Amino acid sequence: MKSRWKNVCVLALVCAQASMGLAQQLATRDARYTLRPGDVITVDYRYTPEYNATASIEPDGFVSLPMLGTVKVAGLTLPQTHDALLAKASDRLNEPELNVGLKEFEKPYYVVGGEVGAPGRFELHGRLTALQAVEIAGGIKTSGKASQVLLIRPVNGEEGQTRLIDLKKVMAKRQLDEDVEVRPGDILIVPKTRLAKVEPFVRLANAGFYVNPFNL
Repeated sequence: MKSRWKNVCVLALVCAQASMGLAQQLATRDARYTLRPGDVITVDYRYTPEYNATASIEPDGFVSLPMLGTVKVAGLTLPQTHDALLAKASDRLNEPELNVGLKEFEKPYYVVGGEVGAPGRFELHGRLTALQAVEIAGGIKTSGKASQVLLIRPVNGEEGQTRLIDLKKVMAKRQLDEDVEVRPGDILIVPKTRLAKVEPFVRLANAGFYVNPFNL
């Protein structure tokens, strides 16, 4: 009896963990769009239309609006942006009502550079792995170092976090977990020679196709 009860408990725990994992996957899949530099938003007031505005989000994540001044909105969803602007407008206006809309947005993209057949910037449609991204960019040349593909992932408007990916092992099906999923804004660089040193963070302004800030 105790053994049966133990098995039931273990099964319940496994099911609970699976449900939590599924919920986390759904939350990630159905996550709301977050604003980023380059997006254009509209702000319309119900009672004070003289403060209506259309503004672009600057590279530092701030947007400049009449009466409100500069407000950091990058990384926020539209409802969060509405709440942030409403809170700031409430300091100046009596019970304001406003609507925030997304007029223009930059389509998700990734960049592949270095020793690939067709380096460039590509739109990101759905799930894509690093190996698939490199293949879309023409594949790795014979002069490329497949075992040290550099991934630069933006963490804000100025810096990116770096990681080395061994696509040679992925192609040989020896270490498939190296084939990470590409996220919007990711930069993949296939070097020509072995990377001697890679800093954990790099300025995005230095992460061009052929300009490599690392010691090769």
